[in-house]
Amino acid sequence: MKSRGRPKKYRIVRIDPMISQFSPRGRPGRPDEVVLGVDEFEAIRLADFMGTSQKEVAKSMHVSQQTVSRILKRAQKTVADAIVNGKIIRIQGGYYAISAHEQNEKIG
Repeated sequence: MKSRGRPKKYRIVRIDPMISQFSPRGRPGRPDEVVLGVDEFEAIRLADFMGTSQKEVAKSMHVSQQTVSRILKRAQKTVADAIVNGKIIRIQGGYYAISAHEQNEKIG
């Protein structure tokens, strides 16, 4: 069966995350985990960590500003869930492509 709707665009990511997971300390046993996509990681890195505007993040990732807004909302909810509930954050997956060419460009 064919998928419906518009085909997904790859999100352009400048760097592969150096860390693939974060684990809470002080929690006995094996805590639950949440998955943060690499594209979500990139959106948080650019918008929240580097302070780049959503418009510039969208330009960098080759998607619309509305898509960046949705990615950020989903990513921030995932991170908040992990922090509040003491879950492991695993960074993997997502619909992305790493662009070595754009690593040297400066954002905004």
